[in-house]
Amino acid sequence: MVMAQSLFIALKAHDPECVIDVMGPKWSAPMLERMPQVRRAIVLETGHGETGLRTRWRLGRSLKGEYDRSIVLPRSLKSALVPFFAGTPKRVGFTGEQRYVVLTERRRLDKAVLDQTVKRFVALGLPLEGTSDAIPEPHLQVDDARQRSLKAQHGLDRPLVAMMPGAEYGPAKQWPLAYFRRVAEAVTRRGHQVIVLGGPKDRDAGEEISQGFEGVINLCGETTLTDAVDLLGACEQAVSNDSGLMHVAAAVGTHVQAIYGSSSPNYTPPLTGARDIHWLNLSCSPCFERTCPLGHTRCLNDLAPEQVIEALAID
Repeated sequence: MVMAQSLFIALKAHDPECVIDVMGPKWSAPMLERMPQVRRAIVLETGHGETGLRTRWRLGRSLKGEYDRSIVLPRSLKSALVPFFAGTPKRVGFTGEQRYVVLTERRRLDKAVLDQTVKRFVALGLPLEGTSDAIPEPHLQVDDARQRSLKAQHGLDRPLVAMMPGAEYGPAKQWPLAYFRRVAEAVTRRGHQVIVLGGPKDRDAGEEISQGFEGVINLCGETTLTDAVDLLGACEQAVSNDSGLMHVAAAVGTHVQAIYGSSSPNYTPPLTGARDIHWLNLSCSPCFERTCPLGHTRCLNDLAPEQVIEALAID
């Protein structure tokens, strides 16, 4: 969703008067409120992986006649059903899953040219013959008052560094927790506080990183997604696996220390110039697997925490 904001910015640059509504899962609605290009979020009440045909039909019919164009970012058949049921005159997306009826304009995905997810999103907003080398960087709005409240609530009164040890995709994208802990120790020795951010599933990981360190605060499972936006906006730097929160940190202007294992910074880089990429680029990388098919996960285990500590350059 953060990467999709680049598309919204590009659409507004092409036509400042266009009105953009975005359909997505319930969790994404608060994030969309931080994007000034978006008028409203439309919540699709289906679970992950569910077709939800009746739900999509009802939602589509409720939107009938409201839109001139729909841009369908995912390549699945089900993702194109709501615009089809809504009868939107122009429905654009990449060819995939036999979407011959539900899309009015099916575009061929040239992966050599559109070699990043964000480029593919932006390309769908351009005329068919259009190309653009300039990809707008996402920029999420920070609620300054909420940020001050969160800092006071959690006793954050020193320069901040965030750590995001989670990666929903799987362990092949997760730097060892012991390495995060060593970086946290180095950061706190130099007078900074560390906040560990993530969802409820990351709570134990956050505890392993923070246990015994007075200046390290485990907030995993304790914040909403928009809380994370505001807290990351208060941080000088963020150390993160290739995850959604990494992209959030980049979008609020925080300098990102981005750690890559099975994935590639060439495909999903943090969309900011304020970044350091940590990737060993082994001969077996990127494999894009959830777990290491070779069983050693050297792409992460061999990436020493000292490399990240040096890049942080905290005095």
